[in-house]
Amino acid sequence: MSEQQQQARILIAEDEANLRLVLQKELERLGYRVQAAPDGEAALRRLEESNVDVLLCDINMPRIDGMELLRRVHQRPNPPEVIMLTGQATVETAVEAMKLGAYDYLTKPYSITELDVRVKQAADKRRLRVDNVRLREQLARQSALPEIVSVSELMKEAIRLIERVAPSEASVLITGESGTGKELVAHAIHRLSSRSEASFVDLNCAAFQESLLESELFGYEAGAFSGAKGRKLGLIELADGGTLFLDEVTELPAQLQAKLLRAIETRTFFRVGGVRKVEVNVRIVAATNRNLDTVVNDGVFRSDLLYRINGFQISLAPLRERPEDIQPLARYLLKQIAGTHPPELTEEAFTALRLYNWPGNVRQLKNCLERAVILSNNGRITLSELPPEVTRPAIAAPVLAGIAPSAAVGDSGPVAQAISSAPGSLREVERQQILAALEQTGWHRGKTAEILGISPSTLYRRLRDYDLERRR
Repeated sequence: MSEQQQQARILIAEDEANLRLVLQKELERLGYRVQAAPDGEAALRRLEESNVDVLLCDINMPRIDGMELLRRVHQRPNPPEVIMLTGQATVETAVEAMKLGAYDYLTKPYSITELDVRVKQAADKRRLRVDNVRLREQLARQSALPEIVSVSELMKEAIRLIERVAPSEASVLITGESGTGKELVAHAIHRLSSRSEASFVDLNCAAFQESLLESELFGYEAGAFSGAKGRKLGLIELADGGTLFLDEVTELPAQLQAKLLRAIETRTFFRVGGVRKVEVNVRIVAATNRNLDTVVNDGVFRSDLLYRINGFQISLAPLRERPEDIQPLARYLLKQIAGTHPPELTEEAFTALRLYNWPGNVRQLKNCLERAVILSNNGRITLSELPPEVTRPAIAAPVLAGIAPSAAVGDSGPVAQAISSAPGSLREVERQQILAALEQTGWHRGKTAEILGISPSTLYRRLRDYDLERRR
C-alpha cells in the first residue's frame, strides 16, 4: 500500500447499491479513503462538504445523470479528476465525456486491478496540478520576502523555537511589535513543517470590515447576500491541508471569534448562507502586536480562543533591543533594494542607524533605506540621504540621555562630541551614549534604560560588554 493511495480521496457516484458497496469495500481495501453517493445530487453534496481527488461517476443515474454531474463538477474551483463508468459504451458518449473534461472512461465489467491503475493515475494527475498551483503561489509570495537575517542572541533563540515547533501540529501565536518580522516567522514555520507542500494562506484580520471579513475567512454560498451570484471558497477552506496565518488576530470581531473557535475545535464550519458543514484540516498560526493580558482582561478577545491558538508562543524582540542586527540587516536590505551593486553606507550613516530607536522596527529600516537609495549619489549613502528623524539622534544624541535640546544642538554634549570627533568605531559611539545617559541619571540603571529606549536586560548586557558595571 503506497503513501499516495493512503492519501487519495475517492468519491463513488453509483445508483446500483450492490456495485457501489463492492467498489467502496475493494478500494478501501487497497488503501484509498472512499465515500459513496447513490446519485449525482448526493455526489454534489459530498463534494461541497469535503475535498475529493478522484470521482468515479456512473453515467446513468436518477436526478442528475453522470454527464450533467461532470459538467457541474468542472464548474467548481479545484475540481477532482473524473473517471466515467458505464455499461452502455458508445463512441459518442466517450467523446462527449472527454470533451467535458473527464480523465478516463471505463466500460463495465472492469477489473478492480484495472480500476486501481486508472484511479492511481488520475490521483497523481490531480496532485501534480494542485502542487503546481501551490508552488506558483508560494514562489510568488516568497520572492518578495527576505530571509531571517540576524546575528543577535535574541533572534537566535527565536529561530531555535521556530525549528522546534515547526514539525509539530501545535498552533503557534507570534507576538511582537509591528515590523519585527512576524509574517516571516509564520512562513518559516510553514516551510519547515510537514505541511510545506500544501498552501500557506494569510489573512490580515484588521484589513477588512466586519461584514466582509466573515465571507473572506469562511466563504459564502450563492444567494447568501446581495451580489453573491456564485459560491466563493473562504481562505480557511483554501488552506485545507496547509497553514492559515491570521495576522493581527486580536482584531477579529467577537462574532467571528466564536465561529473561528468552533471551526478549530471541530474542524468543520459553515459558509456564509450555507446549511451544510464543510470539513477542513488546517494548522493555525496567528500573530498580534497587542498585549495579550490587556485584550483578554478588557474583553476584546476571548480567553478560550487565545488558549486554542496559543499552543506555542514565539515573542520577537524589537530592533532597538538587538542593535547588533542593524548592520547585517542594512547590508541585506540594500542588496534586496538596489541589486548586486548597492550604494555603500558611510560610517556616519551606519552610526545614525545604530543610534536610532526604530519604533517601526525592520519595516521602518527598509523604508528608510529605500529612500536613501533613491537619493544617494556616487554610490554612497551619507547622513544627508537619511530621514531627519533617523539623523536627529546621531546629531543630537544627548536628547536621548535627558540633556536639554539646546545643549544637543551645540558641540558640548558628550555623545555629540564623540560623534563629531569620528572615533571610527560604532562600539565607542554607543559606549559614549550609554555613559552619558548613566551620568545624567546618576547611574540609575532603570532610568537609564528608559531614557535610551531599551530594556533593562539589554542595558545590563551592554554594561558588561563595555565594562561599565561600576561607576569610576
